[in-house]
Amino acid sequence: MRPDELLRPTPQGLYCPPGDFFIDPVRPVERALITHGHADHARSGHMRVMATRQTLAIMALRYGEEFCVERLEAGIGETIRIRDVDVTFHPAGHVLGSAQIAVSHNGLTIVASGDYKRRADPTCAAFEPVPCDVFITEATFALPVFRHPDTAGEVDKLLTSLAQFPERAHLVGAYALGKAQRVIRHLREAGYDAPIYIHGALKKLCDFYQSEGIDLGDLRPATVDAKAGTAKAAFAGAVVVGPPSAFADRWARRFPDPVSCFASGWMRVRQRARQRGVELPLIISDHCDWDELTETIDEIAPQEVWVTHGREEALVRWCELRQLRARPLHLVGYEDEAE
Repeated sequence: MRPDELLRPTPQGLYCPPGDFFIDPVRPVERALITHGHADHARSGHMRVMATRQTLAIMALRYGEEFCVERLEAGIGETIRIRDVDVTFHPAGHVLGSAQIAVSHNGLTIVASGDYKRRADPTCAAFEPVPCDVFITEATFALPVFRHPDTAGEVDKLLTSLAQFPERAHLVGAYALGKAQRVIRHLREAGYDAPIYIHGALKKLCDFYQSEGIDLGDLRPATVDAKAGTAKAAFAGAVVVGPPSAFADRWARRFPDPVSCFASGWMRVRQRARQRGVELPLIISDHCDWDELTETIDEIAPQEVWVTHGREEALVRWCELRQLRARPLHLVGYEDEAE
């Protein structure tokens, strides 16, 4: 059978006709298979949702217990039969609970990787290369200019700044699911054992990570009592982690002479850092850089590559120069908010 008879792009998202299900649909559908809990991939309103246990729990935390009518848990590595299609979830290394979804029918296997990364991450299972005929890859950072530096070096930049400016609070913008917990855990592994203060928007997800055995250490609410003159001074030299949007409003001005930090792969682009007023850019990404994307395709060695949500043209061209069939999917509704 042709690959587009097994999976094909539609306005709702990737659709599997023989299995009658969608992968990460952007509109409510009857049956949805979800790769991970970020809002551009995991939406509420579907009738039936199949995902890993952790992704289902994250969706319930974010959308409420009634985010769908029926939940179906997919065990990692377990083959599940949906009509005439075999479906298997494999680790994607993106965030806690994230998975690639392998779809097999009539001797053809397509892997929808969702978002993924190859860097070591102490907060989630590592990416697992899955042999397949067609590999569907994201392309968030699919340009040769994007080569992420060593993560430990970026964490060390933050620790060095803390030592240099002990009178200033360091406000680290990090996406609420995955990036925030990863930055906190990296700090702990680097030996930082002081309390870390978090924005209220992170509490539920940080608590969930802790309940899953990921030790984030002493986390405290980043609240400042404006009436207490000593309260603001208490944050001198502290690390405060919150969603990037929180640091653009009055909330951030409560802290003493804050150092604005932002953990994102986009911090490779200096103009983006300047536009956001970031004093200390931290290039820490939950997506692959150019080399990791191309090395992953080489390692998996599929017969065909489909490229989606990102810099699609460059990666398609790279495949074509290697005599590897490739096509852009031009799926809409997927953003880079997780960065």
